[in-house]
Amino acid sequence: MSQFFQIHPENPQARLINQAVDIISQGGVVAYPTDSAYAIGCHLGDKKAVDRIRRIRQLDDKHNFTLMCRDLSELALYAKVSNTDYRRLKANTPGAYTFILRATNEVPRRLLHAKRRTIGIRVPDHPTTLALLERLGEPMLSSSLILPNDELPLTDPYEIRDLLEHELDLVIDGGFCGMEATTVVNLLDDVPQVTRVGLGDATPFQTGE
Repeated sequence: MSQFFQIHPENPQARLINQAVDIISQGGVVAYPTDSAYAIGCHLGDKKAVDRIRRIRQLDDKHNFTLMCRDLSELALYAKVSNTDYRRLKANTPGAYTFILRATNEVPRRLLHAKRRTIGIRVPDHPTTLALLERLGEPMLSSSLILPNDELPLTDPYEIRDLLEHELDLVIDGGFCGMEATTVVNLLDDVPQVTRVGLGDATPFQTGE
C-alpha cells in the first residue's frame, strides 16, 4: 500500500521531500505534482521500477520516457542538442514542455524509443518537483500519469491513491495542478515539430522560432 504525503505546493517541507527522495532512491515508484498535471516517476537507473511504470501505464518500447531535470545544466550529459535548439530550450524552460532529443550513451537503452533512440527532456516549473530533483541530485525518470484508455492525466491525488495504492510506493498530494499534459516538441530535425499540444504555448515552435 502506498504512502501518502501532503506537501505544500509553494513551500515544500524539507523533511517530507527527503523522505520522498529516499523512497525514490530505494526503487520506489512515485506519483507527484508538476506544473502541468500529475506524473509518475522513479530512479532512472532502476529497471524494476521502470518495468512497474510500463505495466501501470501499459507502455510499449516505442514510448518516449522523459527525464525530469532541475535545470538545463544536466542536459548535455543525457541528450544531444545543437546550439540553436539549446537557445530554444533556454527560452522556454522551465515550463510545461517535453522536448524530444537524441539520447547520449548515459541514458540506459531500455528507456529509449526502440527505433529512434530518443528521450524526452523536461524542466518543470513547480516548487515540489524542483525540490525533489534538487535533493535527488540527478534527473528522475518520468511519464505523465495517464492510465490506459484515458486521454487526460489524473489530477486528484486522492483518486490516484484510490486507484493505484497497491501499485505505487508513494503518492504526493501537492494540491490541484491542472488537467493538461505538457506540449511535446520534437527537436530531431532542423525545424521543430509539435507532436502534442498541451499546456505549454506551442506557437513559438509552430512558427519556427
